[in-house]
Amino acid sequence: MKILLIGGTGTISSAITRQLATEGHDLYVLNRGSRRHELPEGVKQIIADIHHEDEVREAIGSLSFDAVCEFIGFVPGDIERDIRLFYGKTCQYIFISSASVYNKPARSYIITEGTTQANPFWQYARDKIACEELLMRAYREKGFPITIVRPSHTYSERGVPTSVRGTMGCWPVLKRMLEGKPVIIQGDGSSLWTMTWNEDFARGFLGLLGNPKAIGEVFQIMSDESLSWDQIYQTIAEALGVAFKPYHVSSDFIAAVSPEEWNLTGNLIGDKAVSVVFDCTKLKRAVPGFCATTRFSEGVRRSVDYLLSHPELQVEDPVYDEWCDRVIAIQEQAKQMFEK
Repeated sequence: MKILLIGGTGTISSAITRQLATEGHDLYVLNRGSRRHELPEGVKQIIADIHHEDEVREAIGSLSFDAVCEFIGFVPGDIERDIRLFYGKTCQYIFISSASVYNKPARSYIITEGTTQANPFWQYARDKIACEELLMRAYREKGFPITIVRPSHTYSERGVPTSVRGTMGCWPVLKRMLEGKPVIIQGDGSSLWTMTWNEDFARGFLGLLGNPKAIGEVFQIMSDESLSWDQIYQTIAEALGVAFKPYHVSSDFIAAVSPEEWNLTGNLIGDKAVSVVFDCTKLKRAVPGFCATTRFSEGVRRSVDYLLSHPELQVEDPVYDEWCDRVIAIQEQAKQMFEK
């Protein structure tokens, strides 16, 4: 197949790029070229800024594709631009949406593609909903051959999945664990969540490429393994070889007292604070044999080993560390006020 990836070097798209290259597809990647060294051999790169429509149109020229995959579309304007660029030039347009589009809290913790979409807590999710609506309208009214994919928490060797953190990534959380400090976990740590290794996600995604059952449809791609947040952090601690020291704080309180730029209202209240279990039956009907095979205990060990061996990724965040200490101290003081 002749395939264009818009992006191609992110957490999700990098695994897809590698697998497509291994299978020998005629693969093009459109991005600004800042991470070209990460592309596999044989991948053709189109260097352009997708936000500059005329530049992209000129760079693509007369090329047409069996599939165009959009990994960095976030707002309706991105979708309107892509429809203009690729209408009549692709047999399938795959849009990466997000599982954060589902109603928060959902009426049932079992989430399917038919679960109501509504997220009053996170603009990112509302923008993704608007993007999906535009694409469905283009499919119904113009025959634009769309497929919508909704991932949840997908991770790779470059990052350990965590929930309560600042703007500098996961390392400050791991650093607290390595130093024997407690780590803040939202709620009581019992809500369920799903982590998906990016290579597992890629296998499901590849099964939708060129698949006639995928046109005009929405699919979620996740692992079947659901863990509580305490289990998630316990597994991270085991991978680090340290004691697990959880400190539970109400999600509402965390969101209320955290810096605005951390966006924990969206990331927690609008996403990770409630239990969700994803039902991927629809995907498995369209892609027979799909199964996510990487347990979280295995994937997170790979991530931890990678981070520990790459000092350049160990970016510290003293603001986050001090904030954690302060939140814990305040909650402990409040407890003492009620001691008899």
